Amino acid sequence: MTRQTFVITGASEGIGAEMARQLARRQRAGAALVLAARHARQLEAVAAQCRDLGAAAHAVPTDVADEHQCRALIDQAVRATGRIDTLVNNAGMSAQALFGEVQAQDLHWYQQLMAINLWGSVWCTHAALPHLRASRGRVVAVSSLAGLVGVPGRTAYSATKFAMTGFFEALRAEVKHDGISVTIAFPNVVATRIRHRGFDASGEAAGISGLKEDGAMRVEECARLIIEGMERRRREVVMTAQGKIGRFVKLVAPALVERIALAKLKDEVRPR
Repeated sequence: MTRQTFVITGASEGIGAEMARQLARRQRAGAALVLAARHARQLEAVAAQCRDLGAAAHAVPTDVADEHQCRALIDQAVRATGRIDTLVNNAGMSAQALFGEVQAQDLHWYQQLMAINLWGSVWCTHAALPHLRASRGRVVAVSSLAGLVGVPGRTAYSATKFAMTGFFEALRAEVKHDGISVTIAFPNVVATRIRHRGFDASGEAAGISGLKEDGAMRVEECARLIIEGMERRRREVVMTAQGKIGRFVKLVAPALVERIALAKLKDEVRPR
């Protein structure tokens, strides 16, 4: 993992920021971090933390919902470091709304969410692919358990994460002969603020989480598990026993999985 370049999207907070800090601590011989997110001030603060830990860190403000900015991010990474060894597609946005409560005029934010959660990863990966072929590198896609099991109240979010999972599963088979690994991570509930900032039924910031978050995984543990899976070039990182069991129970008892998913919703957002 030394003398390599890591590009991480969604790196201004949460999982992306913690991955950057952990990679900075692990590097011992000049690994470079290229960090991307929309919020320039927060992003630069994370980059500064990584520099204090001994890494070369570059902050590149980027809105992944914009194809031009995604491609510019990869161009800047190559100009700054000369190579790309690992691309971590972590940028994403949450959403919580019962589909029947979304007004027709507000459905546009479903498209916006798809642009952020799916298309940002597609554009960044497409731009990085020639460089990853040259380095026989790694691609990481931070999906969600909502990309394996549909979660009520999160129709838009689940749709984007299922799409992300399908895209990277297909890509894995295509690039295997190039020596590129594709690791898809499936976190469950992680102790970040992503659900509070996600869209509500009207497309505004929700301000709260619709999920019961007792027992949420620490962000440090989540980042560590993703990095370990990336280093080992694992196909998937399913982080909890509940997640590992749930994906198989879904095949034989889907109604049970639906009941479990409904039970995870707070009473005030549960369908009646």
